[in-house]
Amino acid sequence: MTGPARRTALRAALGTACATLLAGAGTADARHTDRGPEGTLRIATGESDGFYAAFGQLLADQVTQVYPRLSCEVLRSEGSVANVRLVEERRADVALALADIAWAAYAGSAPFGRRVPLRAIGRVYENYVQLAVRADAPIRAVSDLAGRTVSLGAPASGGAVLGDRLLRAAGLTPGTDVRVRHLLMPQAARAVADGSVDALLVAGGVPLPVLSGLDVRPGIRLLPLAGLLPRLRAGTERSGSGLEAVTVPAAAYRGTPEVATIGVANLLLCRPDLPAPVAAALTHVLVRRAGRLVPTTALGTQFLDARSLISTGVVPLHSGAVAAYRELHG
Repeated sequence: MTGPARRTALRAALGTACATLLAGAGTADARHTDRGPEGTLRIATGESDGFYAAFGQLLADQVTQVYPRLSCEVLRSEGSVANVRLVEERRADVALALADIAWAAYAGSAPFGRRVPLRAIGRVYENYVQLAVRADAPIRAVSDLAGRTVSLGAPASGGAVLGDRLLRAAGLTPGTDVRVRHLLMPQAARAVADGSVDALLVAGGVPLPVLSGLDVRPGIRLLPLAGLLPRLRAGTERSGSGLEAVTVPAAAYRGTPEVATIGVANLLLCRPDLPAPVAAALTHVLVRRAGRLVPTTALGTQFLDARSLISTGVVPLHSGAVAAYRELHG
């Protein structure tokens, strides 16, 4: 975690928060508006060992410090797809999701059966898609996974959706050419270690603890993924794919060289009816507390400045967030 390559890769991180207001909080007396919103804030994150959970806990801590009348609850989930559904079903107030999953939900395309009304508080940080194999395996490209077993992550994760697309972009049919398993990260790491799984796909910051735990024994190698971007982007010209080429620096994991992979932004999402003062308060936390929202275990390139925060693609910013960005940055 002390390598200079990792430190120079870090630009910053952000986070957000929001709240399910207590009855009447949306129309709070003007005498109390300077104290910020109050109520319970439910933040949907991800697996307990993942970057989403770490970021979500930091976010909850900072929101509580700035707005002590907000009681934060961090919700664990399988990831992006599950988080969108938690927001839609009003079981979460804000949630983290990969941009491509958020855009699919907003458009009503797979894996969602209908359009999900969403708004964004901001585009918070970059996820690095990392497809790891054992260092001693004769696997150098995604196409070499033919006839092998790969874990693509939890069933309701964004990684599972993107992993399926990656395999198809490499000319492989999941379930036919490749045996696919959907394991939680600790299970997947054990399966790689014992040889029952040949490859493990994860997405998050760099380095990720689940991969760092494998880089000594049995040792890992990351497969290059950036070459598949043209096929992954096909047919997304109007809405955008949300995917871009990024580089995992050398020695991010013990003995690994620099690898060109795929990055996908994360959005902090909410429903359109989130009270505007709450969305504005969350935006203030994102901007003013960004430096305190970087998990110590993952130091990948992050978004921080206002131009990145407002770049949420087809999912529009919440009106309260727009007002806050204008207040803060003109």
